[in-house]
Amino acid sequence: MADPVEDGTELKAILSDVVSQIRTRAPGIYDEAVAEAKEKDKPTPRKADFKKFGIAVFTRTGQLAAAGNASIGFPIQSISKVFALELALEALGEALWKRIGRDPSGDPFNSIIDLERAKGIPRNPFINAGALVVCDVLAGLGGSADPNRHVVRFVERMLDGEAMTLDKDVMASDRTGGDLNRSLMFMARHHGNLDHPVDKVMEAYIHQCAITLDCRGLAKAGRFLILDDPEQENDATLAAARRARRILSVMMLCGQYDGSGDFAYRVGLPAKSGVGGGILAVAPHCASIAVWSPALDSMGNSWLGTLGLELISSKTDWSVFGRARR
Repeated sequence: MADPVEDGTELKAILSDVVSQIRTRAPGIYDEAVAEAKEKDKPTPRKADFKKFGIAVFTRTGQLAAAGNASIGFPIQSISKVFALELALEALGEALWKRIGRDPSGDPFNSIIDLERAKGIPRNPFINAGALVVCDVLAGLGGSADPNRHVVRFVERMLDGEAMTLDKDVMASDRTGGDLNRSLMFMARHHGNLDHPVDKVMEAYIHQCAITLDCRGLAKAGRFLILDDPEQENDATLAAARRARRILSVMMLCGQYDGSGDFAYRVGLPAKSGVGGGILAVAPHCASIAVWSPALDSMGNSWLGTLGLELISSKTDWSVFGRARR
């Protein structure tokens, strides 16, 4: 098989095959989702959501390929925590980990009990408490960007200035219904782990969660985690590469909440999901991969998105756990 990183035709054929298999298997996945919802006494999922699936891949050589419903925009929600973590690590370096852990939580992503047990130190930067502490770091950054828009500006740079919007419904919902997130911040502040006013940090968090991209845009935005040009090696690029390794490790352990272990087994790639139905995955030194499908499993991860990543990992032999084909 030709290398899909180098061969655009091969990559497009793989994505087309992934979409075809998703469409074939979607009815069975829907039945599985209905059974799970009934077992857990949850609302029955919408069948129409299992008819939507998009995928895009941005390779280290600069190729961008897409298939399915890749042009439908969606709020990236918690995927934005990856970009925020990059900015916070760039600003503070290893000192950031004095305020946030790097371990899976085992508790709900918005648990205040876990935060109290840990005396205000969030378990990792991808649960809500950790993401809010990261936003507190960003709220203190200087520069020309509005404090609410550091992550927005970063994503715009990754998109080379392409148009990007913020989802007004997400912003309105988070402003009126973010009581638990505010409670997490008050708990962190009680333990000395929040430096800025709660409302200021909340606005920064709301803005980053509302970023709306399609699969092509999300794959392109994730390219900072894969690009490694030996011709451009200098202190800045080496520092960026070290940050990427740190971020990818946390994505591997914590990116799918309590579904991270099963995801690692099935897909074998670092990834971060969002309740908008998107998942950003990275094949180190190869590609940034974005998938979207709005139907979520009980862990809050996309049913078809996870399957799509499992399929592309198998077809390309991309995995952090080694190659299956020699």
